[in-house]
Amino acid sequence: MDTMKNERREFINKTAMLGLAGVAVPAFGNTAFAEASPKSQLAEVPPKVLFFDVNETLLDLTTMKKSVGKALGDRDELLPLWFTTMLQYSLVTTVGRQYTDFGLIGAAALQMVAANNGISISEADAKEAILGPIRSLPAHPEVKEALTQLKKAGYKLVSFTNSSNKGVETQFTNAGLLDYFDERLSVEDIGKFKPHSDTYDWAARKMGVKPSECLLVAAHGWDIAGAIWAGWRGAFVSRPGAQLYPLAPKPEIAESDLTLVAKKLIALR
Repeated sequence: MDTMKNERREFINKTAMLGLAGVAVPAFGNTAFAEASPKSQLAEVPPKVLFFDVNETLLDLTTMKKSVGKALGDRDELLPLWFTTMLQYSLVTTVGRQYTDFGLIGAAALQMVAANNGISISEADAKEAILGPIRSLPAHPEVKEALTQLKKAGYKLVSFTNSSNKGVETQFTNAGLLDYFDERLSVEDIGKFKPHSDTYDWAARKMGVKPSECLLVAAHGWDIAGAIWAGWRGAFVSRPGAQLYPLAPKPEIAESDLTLVAKKLIALR
């Protein structure tokens, strides 16, 4: 028995070294290397660029949710359905090789959900319910201080959103976030929505770094999953109601707010 334990220990030590060198290793018995190995070297190296999702991750959507909820007859249970419908049709648009402003997709999704629940809402009212409040969303309370600390630590900060270029510029101006970022990226420039892998590949190329040198900070499980599948690293901000996708690899950081995420990233410097 002792001999088997020693052989197993020797195997794990060797495969750990191979793994750190980037060599794929097999499972040992019923235990995969990913479960048996110590913390990977990759997670101990700071990423070169931090990419930030915008809506919900940095900006508080409470005002917009109230506006959408009012348009839906104050039926709060329809809000998650509206958001998932908006995301669904952004992906339908991408798969169909089309592109439409994310806000307009949101307004169209609002009309669809309303119609399916016996609520009448005009195209103009649907647009106003979303495009009006989304322009002036405030930042979450801890965001500015966390971004300040990350910049002081020497990180390059880039916003990366499904919103349009003009839209995010307006949002950041009104929320007082313009000066915190080295670059603002919008999927408008590639014409495909996150979480399509091409969007993450494009963003990495745009910043002149490898996918493995990118880390996405986001409050959406689908965004974190898309980034990791594209070879990025991830930091999940678990805002209320947000969940990671159980079938995707887990990000190396998962915290309840941006301050705690920043603390862990600064510790890597």
